[in-house]
Amino acid sequence: MRLTKCITILALAVILPSCRMINTILHDDTVVARVGSHLLYKSDVLPLIPEEATGEDSLRIAMQYINTWATDLVFLDIAESKLSKQEKDVTSELEAYRRALLKYRYEQLFVNERLDTSVTAEQVEEYYNSHSSDFILERPLVKAVFMKIDKDVANKRAIRAMLSSVDEGDEWEIEALSYPQADRYTSYSGKWVDIASLAKDLGVEYVSIVNVKPGTYLENTDASGKYNAAFVSEIVPKGVPAPVEHCTPEINDIILSVRKHRLTTSLERDLLDDARDKGKFVIY
Repeated sequence: MRLTKCITILALAVILPSCRMINTILHDDTVVARVGSHLLYKSDVLPLIPEEATGEDSLRIAMQYINTWATDLVFLDIAESKLSKQEKDVTSELEAYRRALLKYRYEQLFVNERLDTSVTAEQVEEYYNSHSSDFILERPLVKAVFMKIDKDVANKRAIRAMLSSVDEGDEWEIEALSYPQADRYTSYSGKWVDIASLAKDLGVEYVSIVNVKPGTYLENTDASGKYNAAFVSEIVPKGVPAPVEHCTPEINDIILSVRKHRLTTSLERDLLDDARDKGKFVIY
């Protein structure tokens, strides 16, 4: 017995330094943090820091990661010491998660191989007509053009005149005219936008322009001394369905979502029927 004990002690004396040596070889790196026996190395942190980050940003990102890493391990250590063996047994939860993850991945593969992603204008129109009440506007939609320029710009009057023009060719001219001096030029005339977006451009609350009429020119000078100008060409008031073209992206997503649901439902049903036919699924 004494000989066995001596041999064990000698073996440990050899093994422990070897473990430290192996750890050093595998992690020939600077340790930046430690929680108990857990070590965090510089090489673990560096890949998380963008190359373009400043010294201050690099330090902030590194410290954020280190604190998160330490928090997780502090919780792990206290949980390991305080929870019972039964409470620490997560075998069933891991197996349930594994099954759910594999099921999800196969469903994604099945759907991706079979999903028809083409949605016609007729299908969009049909859905819109059947569900128009789902697209009632809470705020008006507008078509508009917006510009932010210096308040003392010399050709303000010409820009104002062109903003209110409905001639598509004038949009190219106004962009060319304003480009050297405009902080921003945005044309919404080709699509409907929430009036709140236009209000944000103007730096005002949307309620202050909610009753604006088509053909209205809006302007103000903000706190920074910039001249904000917008021309509203068309409006859809709140309380009515949004135009179908505004709803088209959302309707496309809805139609595809319904198709995905049908595919996964049919997959579940077919797999269950097949298992039952082959005797793999039996209810006693």
